[in-house]
Amino acid sequence: MISQPAASPAVPAERLDLVEDLHGQPVADPYRWLEEVADERTEKWSLQQDELFAAASGTWPGRERIGARLGELLGAGVAGVPIWRGERTFAMRREPGQEHSVLQVQDEPGGERRVLVDPIAIDATGTTTLDAWQPDREGRLLAYQLSEGGTEESVLRIIDVSTGELVDGPIDRARYSPVSWIPGGLPDPQAPEGRVPAFYYVRRLPKDQVPAGEEQYHRRIWLHRLGSDPDSDVQVFGDGHDARTYFGVGLSRDGRWLIVSAAVGTAPRNDVWIADLSAPGAHQQPEFVPIATGLDAQFGAHVGRDGRLYVFTDLDAPRGRLAVCDPSTPGPEHWRDLIPQHPEAVLQDYTVLDGEQLIDNPMLLAKWTRHAVSEISVHDLDSGSRYPGASGTVELPGVGSVGGLFSRPEGGHECWFSYTDHVTPPHIYRLDGVSGKVELFDRPPGTVEVPAVLTRQIEYNSADGTTVRMFVTCRADLLDEAGAPTAARPTILYGYGGFGVPMTPGYSATILAWAEAGGVYAVANLRGGSEEGEDWHRAGMLGRKQNVFDDFHAAAEHLIATGWTSAAQLAVSGGSNGGLLVGAALTQRPELYRAVVCSAPLLDMVRYEKFGLGATWNVEYGSAEDAEQFGWLHAYSPYHQVSEGVEYPATLFTVFDGDTRVDPLHARKLCAALQYATTGDAAQRPILLRREKDVGHGARALSRSITLSTDTMSFLAHHTGLSLEG
Repeated sequence: MISQPAASPAVPAERLDLVEDLHGQPVADPYRWLEEVADERTEKWSLQQDELFAAASGTWPGRERIGARLGELLGAGVAGVPIWRGERTFAMRREPGQEHSVLQVQDEPGGERRVLVDPIAIDATGTTTLDAWQPDREGRLLAYQLSEGGTEESVLRIIDVSTGELVDGPIDRARYSPVSWIPGGLPDPQAPEGRVPAFYYVRRLPKDQVPAGEEQYHRRIWLHRLGSDPDSDVQVFGDGHDARTYFGVGLSRDGRWLIVSAAVGTAPRNDVWIADLSAPGAHQQPEFVPIATGLDAQFGAHVGRDGRLYVFTDLDAPRGRLAVCDPSTPGPEHWRDLIPQHPEAVLQDYTVLDGEQLIDNPMLLAKWTRHAVSEISVHDLDSGSRYPGASGTVELPGVGSVGGLFSRPEGGHECWFSYTDHVTPPHIYRLDGVSGKVELFDRPPGTVEVPAVLTRQIEYNSADGTTVRMFVTCRADLLDEAGAPTAARPTILYGYGGFGVPMTPGYSATILAWAEAGGVYAVANLRGGSEEGEDWHRAGMLGRKQNVFDDFHAAAEHLIATGWTSAAQLAVSGGSNGGLLVGAALTQRPELYRAVVCSAPLLDMVRYEKFGLGATWNVEYGSAEDAEQFGWLHAYSPYHQVSEGVEYPATLFTVFDGDTRVDPLHARKLCAALQYATTGDAAQRPILLRREKDVGHGARALSRSITLSTDTMSFLAHHTGLSLEG
């Protein structure tokens, strides 16, 4: 059962002679016991890892200074895009020094901001997070969702906006639940005004109604009346679907049309239906008509204030298009393209400006990304034709990313959006559709001194000849007149490459602090993201996942070949799916990288479906239950590609005990495997694991973010030769 580890690993770990036959292939799993967090051996091993990390991190110079600088760069705070309900605006805001952003409301334009939900006031430990929120159509009530300890197990509550008083909830099992309020509520003769507030939302079935091990699945769409027992809510949709299905739900502004969507796990396809609620009793028993079902594409739909059904889709348009039709005949055969697919840019979002001041000239604003950089175009609402010349383009503050693009739900001539780039914290802008002007609406509450850095977007070729792009940031004084590096420097290469998530320009304290210290920071736009549309995503998923890793290796080779860095100075960093990316990088090309930070990673791709939310991701990666797909997964699974006698890079795994998405067992298993197999000197190329309690995969308190970044940056600096001591 037991074979002895090599002499050099930092912490000896028991190796099982466990080999399984999977689809005719023997698959070893020597560290299966590390899957059990409560196992005595796992607890002992984890405590030893804590000691190793503490001892090693104490030798990394510059930690105190870089931590302070990260705090300064994050000192501007956060201002969020406003959500309008009548004259009230709701927005997130974090003042300098606050641990979490808080949800605030202004009762009238220019009025005093009031705090509605403050996670720290609710839980002074900072481990409670605000996951989602949604005001009703009148701005009187607010539904919001909190979770504790990083679990993301959201609990839904409703408060009165004027008083802050809790008026309903808590409602559990509401993780990832959209909330769509019914305008004006529902008739109720027992209510003071003859109507009761109500909303549609998504909630999982109770544990006793689902098979063991499937408690995170089995969602349904429900109708909830304020003050009623959630267990008496009326189910309106969801039976007969795959247990892993995620549902969406939304109502038209007038409340007549209900639209629901369904997607299995994270699949890049979904089905959409519509129901007319104008008939008596339809709210409780809506009759749904398909908009698009059984098609291999993504769809978003809503009924506009003009009565048309808008369908945002990549059907026959991998870069996206926007179509319209009559909601009473919603099928694809009735669609008319309003904004067709662009040959180069990717359609990301849109909003309508159609207030009284634009009654003769309502307009449509479309948000695009071109090679990951945002643009906004202006179109005629009826025909979709783009305005000619300069009037057809919204001038943005720079080359960066736009978020939001929210207009008033009741109509109007204004919209609001955020803008950020590599040196600019998110600022909020107001666009006036009448004048065409873009004006600053709100800024981060604090100030920050940003270093003089430059960011270039460069192109390179991947292994199969595909052109890939990446953003490279460094200090301006380290470039020559042509913009080329004057010397090879310590470099971090970051990537994600999955789930259609694009890597767009944005303000990052980590990137700025690294560049300010004299390093280079590169972010690669790998296949698997959506920087070039849905085809780009699909070129990096399922049986094509190796393309993502090849793109990443090619980025590293290009940085070395063009003089930005050297293999002795190159580090890679990634988290979650990006943790899988760097796990594959270090096991496939260990000679190419000097150091690795692998955060909250997926690493055992043979068994990943059995833990956390893994079963919802096999539409992205494939399933080991299928022989062909098992072959894809096993071929690159980092845990299964570790070889004895290899000098692996210095590696730091960071995991979070509250993580209910990606189980920390992945990092434990690969950490043990690398410690056993590597020939690298334990001091020069250590394999370390950093654990953190009471925090999960997503949001965290500011101080925890700074501490984590301080540890990872100082680790990478120490092993690539970058001085953080000024």
